[in-house]
Amino acid sequence: MPLLCNGACRGKMVHMNANDYPRRILLAVTGLSPQIVTETLYGLAHDEGWHPTEIHLITTTEGAERARLTLLSASPGWFHRLRRDYSLPEIQFDADNIHILRRQDGTPLEDIRDAADNSLAADAMAELVRVLTADPQAQVHASIAGGRKTMGFYLGYAMSLYGRPQDELSHVLISAPFESNSDFYYPTPASHILYTHAPERRPIDAHDARISLARIPFVRLREGLPEKLLNGQARFSEVVAQAQKALPPLGLVLDPKERSITACGETFTLKPAHFAFYWWLSARRQQEQNGVHWSEDGIAEGLLAYYAQVAGMHSGEYVRAEQAFSRGFDQSNFEPAKAHVNRALTKALGKRRAEPYLITALEFIPGTRYHRFGLQLPSAAITVISIESGRE
Repeated sequence: MPLLCNGACRGKMVHMNANDYPRRILLAVTGLSPQIVTETLYGLAHDEGWHPTEIHLITTTEGAERARLTLLSASPGWFHRLRRDYSLPEIQFDADNIHILRRQDGTPLEDIRDAADNSLAADAMAELVRVLTADPQAQVHASIAGGRKTMGFYLGYAMSLYGRPQDELSHVLISAPFESNSDFYYPTPASHILYTHAPERRPIDAHDARISLARIPFVRLREGLPEKLLNGQARFSEVVAQAQKALPPLGLVLDPKERSITACGETFTLKPAHFAFYWWLSARRQQEQNGVHWSEDGIAEGLLAYYAQVAGMHSGEYVRAEQAFSRGFDQSNFEPAKAHVNRALTKALGKRRAEPYLITALEFIPGTRYHRFGLQLPSAAITVISIESGRE
């Protein structure tokens, strides 16, 4: 919704296009400069025609008190004044939306002074960003313009870990001499005289100030996180460690005795039939054989050979599978197993990290329009632990 505004329309914001997201969240870190909120809000509306439906702040006790007194009070109430001056729509922002950093015992944090305080701030920001980005109907715009430098860094990093395609990160740039003036909150539609700092005390007009929004590109790592970290609370350091696991060289370890799969530092188990299916395809890739298609000869026999090692040739599970395959092996046997294994990999590793390990379409069968299926991992990346505890 771009704002059309020049000298003739100063004070009147004109919105052109409706926003796609019903819930639009401005998230900011603030310290001793609560005007970051009004400056960012103005920049978003002026430069982008975008306005939030709610605002959330992360701050210390001192920062919370300053925000409450300067932004939300009846006077001066700069947040309310900005909305009135520019006819902005309703925005949900009150004391409940000011999130004060707290120690583990629940006591509020007055300032960030040491490594322990830094860790608490990082954990709190990561958790709030996780919660806000869990809503698919929400768009989060995070500003790192306020607070201590470490707070801005942690908020930016949290957005990198949890941010989705619709989420954004920015900083605001304020024209001189207003950028360091504690009495400046936004460019006013009418003349509003301020004074520079002593000893000069030169009069300046807030109407003449200029604010520009600097968008910050960031790498989105969300799809590389396991589902458990997207759905449950975790310390910042834990989430970073999980994201880091996506970076080492590829490696897949299968343990038929335990029916376990290890990849990207994560280990999980599968049911016998599904483990045998994945082991069979992994072994073919390890041996640099072609992928498979359910219509080809010998497919059922090849799979049963691995299932016998996992379930036991004389087990009821194996006997029932052998009887079923003797009546025919087709897409109805193959596709569900492939889908189940791929879902298990994605759940354990996250979408991005799971991708190299998934069962996927490979080469075409000559003379047909059908693909074979298998793994694309380098054969050297696959290790299978033998049931006798040696290595194959």
